[in-house]
Amino acid sequence: MNDPALLSATAQIERAHAAGLAPVVRTFFDEATFTATHVVHDPASRRAAIIDPVLDFDQAAGSTGHASADALIAYVREQDLQVDWLLETHAHADHLSSAPYLKHRLGGTIAIGREIVTVQQVFARVFNEPASFACDGSQFDRLFSDGETFCLGDIPAMVLHVPGHTPACVAYVIGDAVFVGDTLFMPDFGTARTDFPGGDARTLYRSTRRLLALPDQTRLFLCHDYKAPGRDTYAWESTVAAERTGNVHVHAGVTEDAFVAMREARDRTLGMPRLILPSIQVNIRAGNLPEPEANGVSYLKLPLNLFRPDA
Repeated sequence: MNDPALLSATAQIERAHAAGLAPVVRTFFDEATFTATHVVHDPASRRAAIIDPVLDFDQAAGSTGHASADALIAYVREQDLQVDWLLETHAHADHLSSAPYLKHRLGGTIAIGREIVTVQQVFARVFNEPASFACDGSQFDRLFSDGETFCLGDIPAMVLHVPGHTPACVAYVIGDAVFVGDTLFMPDFGTARTDFPGGDARTLYRSTRRLLALPDQTRLFLCHDYKAPGRDTYAWESTVAAERTGNVHVHAGVTEDAFVAMREARDRTLGMPRLILPSIQVNIRAGNLPEPEANGVSYLKLPLNLFRPDA
């Protein structure tokens, strides 16, 4: 295996499993956006991370709200946790991030994968952002590279770059658990789409194979669930073994070419996410709204005919 970061992640998971260094995970599911936000903490030190938090957004009214974030805050305070990290797995296209609101109230470092700069460059052109918009990731407090390590209290953690859904996607390996963002879904639902700018089905396949090379017992926490046909409840926790044997898109034996053909055909049938335009504009800013204009109001852009071939 010529993958130093993957070898390090595997060793970390095996050590954590043997030593009982398992983080406590409490998940908050936002049904409006089908998003699972995970509050992860070290039970010994009470140090915590919040992964992929949601900012409530009423698109018709053009208003934001904090009920989802306030539920996280209530839990953190009830459990007497200290938030060290506000972790984004990628710049989401289906919900706005509440990371700045949480940082203001709980503290913590807002972090994302280093390739967010690629995403910023692409969407700065899409939204014709002003020259003052920095495409260097400086809106975030920390940019992680593949294989970079950090800690959650006494629990070791590291980052795996898993592009394909977007160029910036990362998975966070915390103790014996991995938070995979949109790279994988529950086994009965499959994998993420790859038709956004910078997405690529072949790259996603290789990222999933990287994750599925981790130890069988590794707990996987997912960012979304949509209840596959025949399942009545939402779910967001799986294992490497369950995904490797049962994922309907990338189980063992599925070839790269077969996956690419399936994924690209499936993506052509999908509509655009309902909140993609507001979400991306906010999330490339680390969850901050665009700078207010002279009247003190922030505005989001709505490009017209952007994706129409004859536009």
